[in-house]
Amino acid sequence: MSAARVPRWLRVTLPAVLIAVWLVGAAIGGPYFGRVDEVSSNDRTAYLPATAEATEVQDRLAGFTDGDAVPAVVVFVTEDDARLGEDDLAAVGDRLTAAADLAAVDGEASPPLPSEDGAAAQAFVPLSGDADLGEATAELRDTLRTGLPDGVEVYITGPAGFSSDLVSAFAGIDGLLLGVALAAVLVILIVVYRSLLLPLAVLATSMFALCLALLTVWHLARSGVLLLSGQTQGILFILVIGAATDYALLYVARFREELVRTPDRWTATWRALRGSVEPILASGGTVIAGLLCLLLSELRSNSTLGPVAAVGIVFAMLAALTLLPAILLALGRAAFWPRRPVYDPEAPAQTGTEGLWGRVSRAVRARPRTLWVTTAAVLALGCLGVTQLQASGVPQSDLVLGASEARTGQERLAEHFPAGSGSPVYVVAPEGDLREAADVLLQEDGIAQVAVTADTASGTARVTADGIEAAGPPTAAAPEPVVSDGAVLLQGTLTDAADSLAAEQTVRDLRTAYAGTVPEALVGGESATDLDTNDASIRDRTLIVPIVLVVILAILMLLLRAVLAPALLVLTTVLSFGTAMGVAALVFNDVLGFPGADPAVPLFGFVFLVALGIDYNIFLMTRVREESLAHGTREGVLRGLRLTGGIITSAGLVLAATFTALAVIPVLFLAQLAFIVAFGVLLDTFVVRSLLVPALAYDVGRTIWWPSRLGRGRP
Repeated sequence: MSAARVPRWLRVTLPAVLIAVWLVGAAIGGPYFGRVDEVSSNDRTAYLPATAEATEVQDRLAGFTDGDAVPAVVVFVTEDDARLGEDDLAAVGDRLTAAADLAAVDGEASPPLPSEDGAAAQAFVPLSGDADLGEATAELRDTLRTGLPDGVEVYITGPAGFSSDLVSAFAGIDGLLLGVALAAVLVILIVVYRSLLLPLAVLATSMFALCLALLTVWHLARSGVLLLSGQTQGILFILVIGAATDYALLYVARFREELVRTPDRWTATWRALRGSVEPILASGGTVIAGLLCLLLSELRSNSTLGPVAAVGIVFAMLAALTLLPAILLALGRAAFWPRRPVYDPEAPAQTGTEGLWGRVSRAVRARPRTLWVTTAAVLALGCLGVTQLQASGVPQSDLVLGASEARTGQERLAEHFPAGSGSPVYVVAPEGDLREAADVLLQEDGIAQVAVTADTASGTARVTADGIEAAGPPTAAAPEPVVSDGAVLLQGTLTDAADSLAAEQTVRDLRTAYAGTVPEALVGGESATDLDTNDASIRDRTLIVPIVLVVILAILMLLLRAVLAPALLVLTTVLSFGTAMGVAALVFNDVLGFPGADPAVPLFGFVFLVALGIDYNIFLMTRVREESLAHGTREGVLRGLRLTGGIITSAGLVLAATFTALAVIPVLFLAQLAFIVAFGVLLDTFVVRSLLVPALAYDVGRTIWWPSRLGRGRP
């Protein structure tokens, strides 16, 4: 049905129905903000593949220990590192006894264990795995501090302490992150449109899309189909707001063009949709395809991000193609107040021959080869910094930026005890190989002490070169190890902090040693989880990156009906990504002083930058192809650049601003991803899409459409 034949009643009711449907959806989905923590988990072991050695050990621990408690390592020290007196230790013991009555404590706290220098004591408090670790740790801290002698300080570290830090870091996602992102987008839109009503319409489109995406993802996570973490939630928020706004900008530009050409707002809406639907669906489909490649990841933290973010992109596209057109159809030219577009059938097509993009197009026409060669050379130079990127992993203690009680507690613990106290290496070995398994641990330089889970009051017994000794007085009888499914559990206290790269190397060395002595032995624990996670991330990066490139290349070939143009566009996007990573490495190392990067950072940065960068290629080249059909390739390149330059620039600014907002969450991974994507998008917008691609396309000429008929048509 053409626009002219649409009944008047339908013109009135259709936008009202669409707006009402989105309002109802947003009203249902809105209350789910603040409830994502009900269906999310920050337990790193849950995201490892089932075949990972650390996962197998974690699954078998239940046969040796009671429940799934998360250990909190409590460190007591004096302010001036003086010795703890008998009264101090008695007070510490009383506070630990009181802590056992807390609802979140799953079992009894251990008695305080003084250090050899007498200046510190440590204890272990098991917290329920079902408890909110942020609240549980805060309650435990308050209980332990109440009534302690003056000068005695207490720190909570270990797995529970670091998990609590992460929970606290992600606490601002629903409020602070969303508020900063929306405020940044609103300011940019007001500057771009010099209007208040239109930016509000665009933001409403983004927020309604986010509400429905959140509603869908929440229920999928609740049913167990998806895994959610604070990290995934933050990326979902940013991606939906940025993508929905980008698609909205493309539609708004088309709608404004058509309002100049026709007096009828319905006709303008119809034409704008016809001109926008292909690039929006193509760009959104490309992003979705790239994200779904993450399903190939061994890590569930990566594989679940793909479908979660894909759901967000689907709703971003739907909102931009249904809700926003309905709102603008209802408002008409008033949406652009005070700069309403005036109907002028005699006005030429708005090709932007004047202004910034007119000057850029003239520069492209004058010296295209010099421009693209120089630009490519500068970008290639920036790629050299990639060699400085330290992406082999970072200690868990460095994941949270700023102050961290768990990190401080670990440092104080290492001053008086083996640094790995409280987060041991677990070794599950066949019962008959207990002696051989213990010998491997005892001979490893990275292991300070060895214990075996046994029938003792404390749950473990010491292992020495002479055999197993009771944890109590030397005269006590040697206890029997606990046996589960024909296996025993050994625990090795690390000399290095459990979250350090040195501890990971100790785990790697132990696995190598056991492969030659006790092949059935399994090594797990916190350090093993870190090691398996990093190794899986590196494998994912090697596998997924080329697949994403192939998928995106195929989509571009179908969209542009050509081979050469898509190949060149993918190459420019990869070049842009390399430059962004090279600059990021220098900034992370020499400016911000970061301790390194998670192996998943380059993978996520690649997926987002390539998929989103292709968006701008699609915005540009679909318009270039449209103009080339009417005016020839070289003139089509210049007209397409002038017509889309402002749109792409605005979209890039919006997307960069939304990803920059991730930096308000004090988590190293998100801060690094924020910089990489924001800088990469700006580089892509202002350099690659504005200079490199147009100059290259103009220089190549009609051959860029090879082997389609357009490549053999008008030059």
